[in-house]
Amino acid sequence: MNIQLGDNIDINTFIQIARFKTPLEFSENYVARVKKSRDVLEDMMTRDEPMYGITTGFGSLCSEKISQQQTAELQENLILSHAVSVGEPLNEEQARACMLMILQNLGQGYSGVRFEVLDQIRQFLNLNLIPWMPKEGSVGYLAPEAHLALTLTGRGQLYKNGELRSAQEILDEENITPVKLQAKEGLALISGTTSTTALAALALYDLQNAAKSADIIAALSLESLEGVLIAFDERVMNVRPHHEQAKTASNIRRLLKNSELAQPRHPTKLQDALSLRCIPQLHGAVKKVLNDALVTIEIEMNACCDNPIVWHNHNQQEIISACNPDSSYVGLAMDTAAIAATNLAKMSERRNNRLIDGSLSGFSYFLIQKPGLNSGLMIPQYTQAGLLNDMRILSHPATIDNIPTCGNQEDYVAMGYNAAKKAISIAEKLEYILAIELLSGFYADQFLPKNKKRSPAMQAVISGLEKRIKISDQDTYIYSFINEIKGMIHDGVLLKIIEHEIEKLD
Repeated sequence: MNIQLGDNIDINTFIQIARFKTPLEFSENYVARVKKSRDVLEDMMTRDEPMYGITTGFGSLCSEKISQQQTAELQENLILSHAVSVGEPLNEEQARACMLMILQNLGQGYSGVRFEVLDQIRQFLNLNLIPWMPKEGSVGYLAPEAHLALTLTGRGQLYKNGELRSAQEILDEENITPVKLQAKEGLALISGTTSTTALAALALYDLQNAAKSADIIAALSLESLEGVLIAFDERVMNVRPHHEQAKTASNIRRLLKNSELAQPRHPTKLQDALSLRCIPQLHGAVKKVLNDALVTIEIEMNACCDNPIVWHNHNQQEIISACNPDSSYVGLAMDTAAIAATNLAKMSERRNNRLIDGSLSGFSYFLIQKPGLNSGLMIPQYTQAGLLNDMRILSHPATIDNIPTCGNQEDYVAMGYNAAKKAISIAEKLEYILAIELLSGFYADQFLPKNKKRSPAMQAVISGLEKRIKISDQDTYIYSFINEIKGMIHDGVLLKIIEHEIEKLD
């Protein structure tokens, strides 16, 4: 079933298009407002007055007047000169996300772009033609988007069926006529927070998915270590009424309902270590940060972040040059999300360490039957340590930096693109760290007392893992296990196992 662009979309719809390639069409309202905006722009161009990026140059060259006859050449020159990002390209879903964000941004009806330009981007998405967009070297917009814009004109390169070829060759094969950019169109295609928001939405979706998965994985570790559930009591949450903390505690109680291993009270210990006892507090705080970021990202993906905007309301028409392309909202949200995710990862690593350290867990060291001869799960914790070190480096905020550009016309730069780009890397590393903890929880199952049953939800997780992983009593190729479990987290398989058992987690 096709998705119709025209009204606001949420992050789930965004992912359906960018990641799962659901075909697109435009609503009548979408088409009407885009065409209205273009009509207004063309009407205003008949007047002899300066309009930024339309009848003037760009940035510090905004005082340089451009004649009506040069407007098309101006747009072509713009994308040629701005396509200077370098390095490895954005992957398929990241490039698709950028195209979708351009459709959302320019489709608000305040950009003056012709409908034909946006319809070609829609065709690219539906045919899965992927622009080659080097991802390094953006301060928030311009350069990666310029590589995308080139492909619409038959320049640059496109991926078709995974093969990188010249854009013109592929357009000829698909009988797509390259667009000839007209007034304002080159500028609109590369301006705005489109790539920043696109990458942020992908990262945030995975981070929120990982945060819910972290509750499941933490519950398995807590149960394996015969944790004390009184710390998750509803009364405790009521006296510190953070919404996400209470919901996390509720998740843990539901996940461990009817467990014979994790009980409200333990016969010999009053409390667990903080990495177990503090799950609602830390996981809850992380979820709040991610929920706040979601509000920001969903506003941004349904906004016009162009400059200038083509304002038209009743009889009022004006080209307004301002700064909606500023990426501070998205950048600050993703810098904060990165810090939150790293906190989630650091607690996961500590829980994993408690499982594999025989002096803490009471299990055989490194969860292997014959330690010494075998290393068991000793080294995956090293992998967690290395990943965490990377995450801590990546948690340094991008948005606090400032390097003036454009002859000091842009003397303040938000750097939101790098915040979003590194959040994608953070999300992947978090998934691996959680996967390693889950692998240890699975291995610990063989050492649990046989006279005590797991909760039905945790037994469902164990059964799901048993279908994919075979535990050996000697060293084996663990790398494949880590990747398998990481895939279960990323693809939502782990969540589906649980939601089949106890409904959705909060």
